[in-house]
Amino acid sequence: AGVLAALAAAKEAAGGGERARVGLCLLCGLPAAGKSTLGRGLSRRLPQRAGWACALLSYDELIPPEAFGPREPGAGPAGPSPLLPLWKQSRRDLLQCLECVLRALIAGEPLSAPATAARPAWERVLACCRGQGLLASAESGAGAGPEQAQAAAPGPLYIILDDNFYYQSMRYEVYQLARKYCLSFCQLFLECPLECCLQRNRLRSHPLPDQTIQLMATKMEVPDVNKNTWERNSLILKSFDCTSEDEYQIVSLLAAALENPVKQNEENTEQKEADRAICAASAVHQADQTCRRLISQAMRDARDKNVLPSEMKSLAEELNKLKAEFLEDLRQGNTLKNQTNIQNQDSDPATTVISSFQHEAANVVNKYIFK
Repeated sequence: AGVLAALAAAKEAAGGGERARVGLCLLCGLPAAGKSTLGRGLSRRLPQRAGWACALLSYDELIPPEAFGPREPGAGPAGPSPLLPLWKQSRRDLLQCLECVLRALIAGEPLSAPATAARPAWERVLACCRGQGLLASAESGAGAGPEQAQAAAPGPLYIILDDNFYYQSMRYEVYQLARKYCLSFCQLFLECPLECCLQRNRLRSHPLPDQTIQLMATKMEVPDVNKNTWERNSLILKSFDCTSEDEYQIVSLLAAALENPVKQNEENTEQKEADRAICAASAVHQADQTCRRLISQAMRDARDKNVLPSEMKSLAEELNKLKAEFLEDLRQGNTLKNQTNIQNQDSDPATTVISSFQHEAANVVNKYIFK
């Protein structure tokens, strides 16, 4: 009932003169996992069952095979990143072209080619979109290039992107596009055993080398809804054939995503926490290395001041204990333990801790020197 209510709400909103409601759905998984078969099935069944307009954009069709070969010296477009591998540059071009199409679909404005993407990439995307019924040709007559086409006016629309998307970063790029334009976003990951993918791939007219799929399998980053909040609208499918239960789950996911588009200010809390943890670990490492050097210098100074050998061990133990306390404060985010260094409290945490430790270490050394 919840799914049907969501679908009814989506249909009602579509006819109310509101801004076009657009969702991006990623099909992810190894080559020959069944993504293209599922994508074609969804593009046929979703308009019938859910009443959504649906378009399937396959990266295999939009990125030419030569993009995965070596870049010849002096070849390729004179873009801003000529040193990027061809396949990375092609993916970047494709996203830029997709963004131009999305702007036209959402705002109903005339299409315009992206400023930096290669022209062949733009032509391929336009041809694919027209073939899917996303774009209506302009009526301005002869001389009107493809970039003058007007966006058609669909109701709720799902654009399905069919690609391996084996790196999380590849999927996150599309999510950022959804966030930029407040679109719906979801992911369908086809989990298929490697050996099964290899067998299916060998039956294709143009199979990939086995080692390509095997390497991709080692790099595959499955959507992790617990780690990444932006991947919460994800579904992992284990069946090659889309069963009725699978189809129900898919429609449920797409309906829920359509009702909850990504907000522009939506933050990835877990990702930010992970980034903070990495920065904190780096700061602790930096402070630890510096404090070690300060302790070594303090021990040399104490030796030069004729501190007794019997007391040098106690001095080293006290300085190392002090270092451990300051580093723990840094790990816990408590860098204001010592109030003697007020002027440095606006510095970064590692610098504040190092400066405070240096001050305290000097007091400890002086205690031994001036006994």
